[in-house]
Amino acid sequence: MTVEPELILYIAAMLATAEIFGWIFARINQPVVLGQIVGGILLGITMPPTEEVKDISMIGVLMLLFLAGLESSIDELKEAGKAGISVAGIGVLVAFLMGFGIAYPFKGFQQALLYGALTTPTSVSLTVRVLMELDKLKTVEGNTILTAAIVDDILGIIVLTIVISALGEGGVNAVGIAEILLMVLLFLVLMVYAVPGIMDYLLRKVVRIGFADSTVTLSMASLFAFAYLAEHMNLASILGAYLFGLALSETEFRKPIFEHTRVIAHSLFVPLFFVDVGMNIPLKNLSSVGLFALLFSVVAILSKIIGCGLGALVAGLNSKSALRIGVGMIPRMGVELAMLAIALKEGIVGPDAYVVIILMIFLSTLITPSLLKATFGGEQS
Repeated sequence: MTVEPELILYIAAMLATAEIFGWIFARINQPVVLGQIVGGILLGITMPPTEEVKDISMIGVLMLLFLAGLESSIDELKEAGKAGISVAGIGVLVAFLMGFGIAYPFKGFQQALLYGALTTPTSVSLTVRVLMELDKLKTVEGNTILTAAIVDDILGIIVLTIVISALGEGGVNAVGIAEILLMVLLFLVLMVYAVPGIMDYLLRKVVRIGFADSTVTLSMASLFAFAYLAEHMNLASILGAYLFGLALSETEFRKPIFEHTRVIAHSLFVPLFFVDVGMNIPLKNLSSVGLFALLFSVVAILSKIIGCGLGALVAGLNSKSALRIGVGMIPRMGVELAMLAIALKEGIVGPDAYVVIILMIFLSTLITPSLLKATFGGEQS
């Protein structure tokens, strides 16, 4: 059995594109991910996407969420505090309702649920970078954003999982939602209370018998097994990937596994995924979704300012801090695209959704640094 030459050529071209455009965007102080997507858009003009490449790039989806889980911590989740929980909880609720509300007239009830869910996650890596430049990361606002992001991650992924699972089953009903919530709860309990101890024991055994490098191999095998288990339980595979990463974050092997996996993921599978996203954006349909895409992006941005800002006010912070926190929670990045890829694979939405979500990511990423600097008004710590 041999690998198709065309597949080898595709992978080579996609990796080269990811590296070149990622470098270009990094040079202009924009996220590398956006460069990889833009490169994919251009590459897709001459090299149409294939199912084989898409299947390989889906590994990048799982590894992306696995790394996100590893970067989090169950202890940090428990210690998020009143402000972090309030900001994340109210922020997710308001974002979902506003996203659903703007999508409903254009897309109907079921797809509006998905679009609402796609507004819920937040990616604060850009915000952290700006706050570090302003020397404001270790402020009340900075600490609240960091803790809220941890809670936001898991809430957003759970909301997306519930919606995708419900729609994938053919419709939304109270019994179906209750069953999915029960499965999510069981999976969460398993990952929080059972898996960390089991994996710590197994990883220690692997090291003790002299196969230290195999800790990464065992982690990868377990990652795909739990992703499959999540699918088998009618949940999204990325919920399994994220929660398994969260479970491994509680072991003493968290740092070496993260570092080794990050190299594998970001040098191969994750770039393939983001370039594949760009290649699958239907440029010919841009005009037909243009108005909705723009309206959806504006509402998605406002939803985090309003929802997270309200959460900060409920937690007892003043209006100035609430505004700063709301702005800091605006950016979106990889989780939405990962969930969108799953929804597309399940046939829940069409490729037009890529255009909508990519525009939201671009606008939220471009607008956040200037808004964040404006809300701090040039203050220096």
